[in-house]
Amino acid sequence: MDRYERILTLHRILKSARYPVPFDRLKDELRCSRATLYRDIAFLRDALGAPIDTDPDHHAFGYARDEGERFELPGLWLSSEELHALLAVHQMLARTGPGVLSSALAPLRQRIERLLSTAESGKRYELARIRLTGSGIRRLDETVFRLVASAVLERRQLTFRYRARTSGSEGQRTVSPQRLTHYRENWYLDAFDHDRKALRSFAVDRITQPQVLDAVADDVAEAELDAHLAGSYGIFAGPPKAWATLVFSPRAARWVADEYWHSRQEGRFLADGRYELRVPYSNARELLMDVLRYGPDAEVAAPPALREEAKILLRLAAAQYEDRRP
Repeated sequence: MDRYERILTLHRILKSARYPVPFDRLKDELRCSRATLYRDIAFLRDALGAPIDTDPDHHAFGYARDEGERFELPGLWLSSEELHALLAVHQMLARTGPGVLSSALAPLRQRIERLLSTAESGKRYELARIRLTGSGIRRLDETVFRLVASAVLERRQLTFRYRARTSGSEGQRTVSPQRLTHYRENWYLDAFDHDRKALRSFAVDRITQPQVLDAVADDVAEAELDAHLAGSYGIFAGPPKAWATLVFSPRAARWVADEYWHSRQEGRFLADGRYELRVPYSNARELLMDVLRYGPDAEVAAPPALREEAKILLRLAAAQYEDRRP
């Protein structure tokens, strides 16, 4: 453990302790010599201004009760593990889409690298060692994303042009942004649509010409947002209309049993090794897309309407492979 780590660990031990901590315990936890520990205590007290009290009877050290509760190390102090986690999060943010926040995150990346270099005595880290591979990421306009994010965080109403992917229709929307959702490699804006008087989710990549308005956004309760936007399977909004019962073969069960499909999902292994999964849904489209990717290893067992819709999709897909004679 280097000095940076020892000072940070020493501060956290003394900060969390209700009573003075014996010198020998501090030495064991910091894994250092007596002389080193005395130097670290002196540095923490004299250079960083820590309110350290000494208990000479028990050879113990602690923070003064009143001052210790308020005292924090000056500047930003993070352990190497915390910095490594921050670096990984940074990489994840940097790869949420081509160009998204890349220029805004560049200074943060440089600062994280400097912090790591200071904490690890100049050691350099190769960011390429942290690899995140995306699939199905849609291209985003960085300026659009920033304006949408600003409206969400600053609680301002937002107006924009929106072209729906399902219908192809385009129109002007004025909304009260509620939150940004990152779902399956892409960003969505959850908002209250003032024209339609309802909650809606908008794909950020389909938003153009956004303008942040001076009007304050109307806030919707978190419970109402979750009930409307997270109550059913997938990104499609609306309260659940039914529960789907899906059955997977023993081979697919090894994967599906460990997968997260919905916060209210119910799953169990059947006697023959198959896996039964139940999820609430409102719009069948996305659910069926996920089920059909398992091909013959998945079956829609209920309800009958959803099972019939799956049959129709499979027949249409099979028809694409029928031989067409000239």
